[in-house]
Amino acid sequence: MSTHAPRRRRVQRPLAAALPIALLAALAAAVPAAAGSRVPADSGAEHGGQTPAGEARVIHTATLGDIPLGAFSNALLPGSVDDDRGVDLGGIGSDIWPAGRKGEFWTITDRGPNGQIKIDGKKRRTFPVPGFDPAIVKIRVCGDHIQVLRALPLTTSSGKPVTGLPDQEGRDEAPYSYDAQTPLAYDPNGLDTEGIVRTRDGSFWLVDEYGPSLVHVSARGRVLARYVPKGLGLKGADYPVVEALPSILLHRKINRGFEGLALLPGGDLVMALQSPLSLPDGDAGDASRTTRLLRFSPGKRAVTAEYAYRFDPVNVVDPSEDDTSELKISSVVAVGRDRLLVEERTDKAARVQEVRLGRGADILGGRWDDDSTSPSLEQLADPAASGVPVLAKRLVVDLGPVAGVPGKIEGIARVDDRTLAVINDNDFGMTDGAGAFDAQGRLVDSGVETEVAYVRLPHRI
Repeated sequence: MSTHAPRRRRVQRPLAAALPIALLAALAAAVPAAAGSRVPADSGAEHGGQTPAGEARVIHTATLGDIPLGAFSNALLPGSVDDDRGVDLGGIGSDIWPAGRKGEFWTITDRGPNGQIKIDGKKRRTFPVPGFDPAIVKIRVCGDHIQVLRALPLTTSSGKPVTGLPDQEGRDEAPYSYDAQTPLAYDPNGLDTEGIVRTRDGSFWLVDEYGPSLVHVSARGRVLARYVPKGLGLKGADYPVVEALPSILLHRKINRGFEGLALLPGGDLVMALQSPLSLPDGDAGDASRTTRLLRFSPGKRAVTAEYAYRFDPVNVVDPSEDDTSELKISSVVAVGRDRLLVEERTDKAARVQEVRLGRGADILGGRWDDDSTSPSLEQLADPAASGVPVLAKRLVVDLGPVAGVPGKIEGIARVDDRTLAVINDNDFGMTDGAGAFDAQGRLVDSGVETEVAYVRLPHRI
């Protein structure tokens, strides 16, 4: 994290947003956006001179300027945020999806500003802007800045906001106010949105960490259906909830549900669990290097395949890290009928692997989906040696040593056969601990910005 700034940062980068007039008025102080959205030619020298042949390099970066979160949210859903506590729009780096035109992408926020504060030795999950509604945000890379073109708030069947608050008491973390002193209400409509894809009919599919769930959203942001694990028992949601996913997913680690989502050419979806399941318990999940990918057919409204994915050792992904529980999958991208790019990461490093989803690797409905199996899939030291058809993988690029790549990359998009666009999650400028807010309850900003970086690869994908 960067050094904390004591006050809200001043707008220094150009901004423009094709948003409601109320938000445009709120951004009147921002200078006009620079013309054009083309990515500069691959000079190789933009970030410190020529890079040796055969190495990946960043060829361009752009940064999101400061948009007050209250103004952004209230322009979409009037009255939804009464106090943004000095927080700016952020968190849009949960995923990135090409929007068709060069330099334009769809992105998705996560559940909103949140942190952790210890009270009496126990961590409490804080939500300083509890009225925040997750949103789909369309952006354009314009020179060195990110321009907001459009935003779609997520809403329920009756048009109510879908908040980012936890769903169920006893299953999700209890929500608290910014200072961890006041309990907040759970919200069965709440979503911790992560991956995003857009289909030909203009609708979106998202994944969520709470359920974990797969969410179908209309072109205007209305939740059409939320697919959750069998046995979840989510009650009171103001949209259709369908128990269509394997019940084994009920063992997802807290805050580590679905994070990656890919759209295959034939229309099927692939969801990635961010971390191994807590099977049979949290210690086993924390020590495991085996997570799962699931294939979903929108036509059948059902999971049709499941795959075992094996992380590399944590010190291979991130030489500075020795805690296996820090390994995560944050993005999956389809690059063929049965080929995927999979991003393995910690908060400081990331590697992109390629896998093929062969029929022989399907473990759906077998013993590994039975939570009484012992040892569990997650407990196996060498799943392949135990007869599990683990997905074979090939390293595409190690982003850790690439200069100019931001930390905590959560979204990856394929720009062309030699270029990736990556985006980071800046956590809305928040940090954990009591020092995240000053004595007046205003954010002490981390200084970490939302960035899009174009990475040129040495070989074709």
